[in-house]
Amino acid sequence: MFKKILIANRGEIALRVIRACQELGISSVAVHSTADADAMHVRLADESVCIGPPAGAQSYLNIASVISACEITGAEAIHPGYGFLSENAAFVQALEDHQITFIGPRSEHISTMGDKITAKETMRKLGVPCVPGSDGGVPTLGDAEKIAADMGFPVLIKATAGGGGRGMKLARDAAGLEAAFSGARSEAKAAFGNDEVYIEKYLERPRHIEVQVFGDGKGRAVHLGERDCSLQRRHQKVFEEAPSPVIDAALRAEIGQTCADAVGAMNYIGAGTIEFLYEDGKFYFIEMNTRLQVEHPVTEAVFGVDLVREQIRVAAGQEMSFQQHALKPTGHAIEVRINAETLPEFRPSPGKISAYHAPGGLGVRMDSAIYAGYTIPPYYDSLIGKLIVYADDRPAAMARLDRALAELIVDGIDTTAPLFTALLQEADIQSGDYTIHWLEKWLDQG
Repeated sequence: MFKKILIANRGEIALRVIRACQELGISSVAVHSTADADAMHVRLADESVCIGPPAGAQSYLNIASVISACEITGAEAIHPGYGFLSENAAFVQALEDHQITFIGPRSEHISTMGDKITAKETMRKLGVPCVPGSDGGVPTLGDAEKIAADMGFPVLIKATAGGGGRGMKLARDAAGLEAAFSGARSEAKAAFGNDEVYIEKYLERPRHIEVQVFGDGKGRAVHLGERDCSLQRRHQKVFEEAPSPVIDAALRAEIGQTCADAVGAMNYIGAGTIEFLYEDGKFYFIEMNTRLQVEHPVTEAVFGVDLVREQIRVAAGQEMSFQQHALKPTGHAIEVRINAETLPEFRPSPGKISAYHAPGGLGVRMDSAIYAGYTIPPYYDSLIGKLIVYADDRPAAMARLDRALAELIVDGIDTTAPLFTALLQEADIQSGDYTIHWLEKWLDQG
C-alpha cells in the first residue's frame, strides 16, 4: 500500500480523498493555488504545497508544478479527483515517465475515451449499443447535409473533443443545419482547440442513464448499477439518483453486464462511468468518463461501498474487494449539487460565507469544503457542496431531501438550494416522469 498520496484537486473532492487516505493510514499531500491558501483541504491534509497563482492553468492544471510537488514531498501516487487533470492523458503519461502511480486508468484508455468518435467505435466493437450517427468526423457542410438527410432530422452536431455540452448544436431541419454545423465547429475550436465535429441522431425524449463500472486492470470488471442524471441545465447535471426510477432489475443486470464485459475486455483499471441516452427501453452510448464522477456518492450509498478507497487499493496492486455476485443495491439515494449561484439567472455568487450549518440526521451526507468565514474565490467551478440522502425507497428519500434542504444554512452568498426545494414539489419529479429536456422547459416557464 502507498505511504503518501498527493491529491491534485481542491474543494470537496480533495477532502473526500484525504478522508479515505486517513482511514487507510496513508499520509496526504494537498496542493493549492495562492487563492486557496486557507481552503479546508489544505487544513485537513498532512502536508500542503502551493503550486501557483489563482488561475487554474497556472496552478491546478500546471503539470510540471503538480509533479514537482509530488517529488518534493515524496508522494508515491496522485489522486486526480474529477475535473482539472483527471482525464488528461499527457499528465498520466508524464506520471508514468516519472514512476509516479496515477490512481486511475492508463493513459491509453483516457486517450481512447477522450475522443468521442474513437470511443464510440471502440464501444460498438465491444458490444455496447450506440446512438446512430456518422462513422467519424464530418469535415464539410456538404458531408453533413448528406449524412443528416440519410439519417433523418433532427440531428446533433457534436465536437469530437467535447464535453459539458460545449461544441454541441441541434439542427431540427435542413434549414438549420448550416448554422448548427458552423456554430458547433466555432465553439469547439474556442473551447478545445479542435474544430472537428460528428453527427448523431437526436432523441426527442431521452433520459440520461449512466452505469458505474470498476476494473482491476487484469481483465476483471464489475458494474455497480446505474444512476439517473436526467435533470440537467445546459447539459450540466444538477440532480442525480440511484437506482433510476425507470430501470428494472432485469434491464439493470443486462446493461450493467454489457458495460462490465466491455471494460474488462479493455483491461481497464479503476473507476469509470459509461453514459447513455435511454429512450423507449433502449440504451445508446454517448461517452465514457475515465474518472470518478461527481455523483459517485449515490452509488456508494445503495451498494454500501467506498469507491475512493477501492481506487486507491487497486492502484496499489491489491485485488478488488468486491465481486459481481455480492453487489446488490438496496434502498434509494439522491444527490443535489449546491452551487454558489444566484437564481434564477444562475449567476456565480462568490464571496464570504458568514454562517454555515450542514444538515444531518439518519441517511444524510453533506460533502463540502466550506466553513463559516471562508471566502469562495471567483476563479473556479461554482460547486460548493453535494447534499446526498439515502432511504429505504424513493418517496422516503425525497422526503428526507426536503427536510435536509430546510436544515441547510449558507449565509453571505446565494446558492441553488431553493431550486431543489421547489423541484421536490413538482408532480413529474415526484413520479420520476421526466427527460433531459424537462428542467430547461420548467425553468423557461419561470
